[in-house]
Amino acid sequence: MKIHSVEALAVEIPLKKNFGGSTYSVLKRCTVVTRVRGDEGLAGEVYNGDNRSHGREIVRLIHELLAPRVRGMDILEVERAWQAMFDLTHTSADRKILLEAIACVDCALWDLVGKSRGKSVAALLGGDRERLPIISIGGYYMAGKTLADIGREMEQYRTAGMAGCKFKVGGLAPEADAERVAAARKAAGPEFKLVVDANRGWNAQEAIRFARLVAPLDIGWFEEPCHWYDDIALMARVRQAIPIPVTAGQSEITSHGVRRLVDAGAVDYVNFDASEGGGVTDWRRAAEICRTAGVRMAHHEESQISQQLLAGVPHGTYVECFADPERDPVWQAMWANRPAIRNGYMEVSKAPGFGIELDWKMVERYRIA
Repeated sequence: MKIHSVEALAVEIPLKKNFGGSTYSVLKRCTVVTRVRGDEGLAGEVYNGDNRSHGREIVRLIHELLAPRVRGMDILEVERAWQAMFDLTHTSADRKILLEAIACVDCALWDLVGKSRGKSVAALLGGDRERLPIISIGGYYMAGKTLADIGREMEQYRTAGMAGCKFKVGGLAPEADAERVAAARKAAGPEFKLVVDANRGWNAQEAIRFARLVAPLDIGWFEEPCHWYDDIALMARVRQAIPIPVTAGQSEITSHGVRRLVDAGAVDYVNFDASEGGGVTDWRRAAEICRTAGVRMAHHEESQISQQLLAGVPHGTYVECFADPERDPVWQAMWANRPAIRNGYMEVSKAPGFGIELDWKMVERYRIA
């Protein structure tokens, strides 16, 4: 079967409040839906991305640059198709956005391959796990939010069936954020998985100070502790100085960036995002780099993609989501056949490809391009 056509559209859903971390704001839930059709009538279809205000540009890149590159290729030539698209990055003015567009096409192609073979993406990768632990991203900074509010938020996640929470830090002084994390731990209880994410909000000294304050609270990992400009070297310093594992990778856009993290001894976990970094094809390379180095794989958000990828490798860890209905209406409603969440675990779809079914009435309501 050969690739007949590639289509994409952008979706933007306004949110009722700002779900911001230490270094960013989120006012809209944005994603791109991509469909790759084979010449025998079968189609692969996925959605990628979370906070993509540049969805229109991604759609343009897919239609004008990427689709002509892969049209006519055999659907099994995923490496060849990926390379044909990646070659455009050598002259691109914005490689990050181009790689996000490549990710959309690559993931849809993997979905099509899975459907053509009657296998899930996890099975194509060689995995067979039936469920994965799931944690909610939370702990956002909001005006007037109290420690009691943080406690109620953790209770909300437990009620939603989450195994834990990835809690936002890095926006205040280390002592103030440590107090917030302590409130979360007290409310959640000792069995609840609690990890923290500074979104590159601190320098190395501040990150170390914070980590030593929260070390008694059984923190699973400390994500992106240090400022962007020298984060790999700074994270390596932090990792050597604290007892909490360090996680990074969501800000990398290639497996080469992941290799640099691993080579520097900067991480214990890598949460490379297939929707940011060129899709399944390059994520698989990053996972192999980590496996041989003894580094475990996580994944930044994107549970519709990550559940298959993490189930497909032996060193996969937690699926991430936004359990707050106001933060992610796509997860709550647009993903029409989202697998069940029970007792801290998400079932891994056994349907061919990614097994995603969309509510197309909702897609059309919020479509912008």
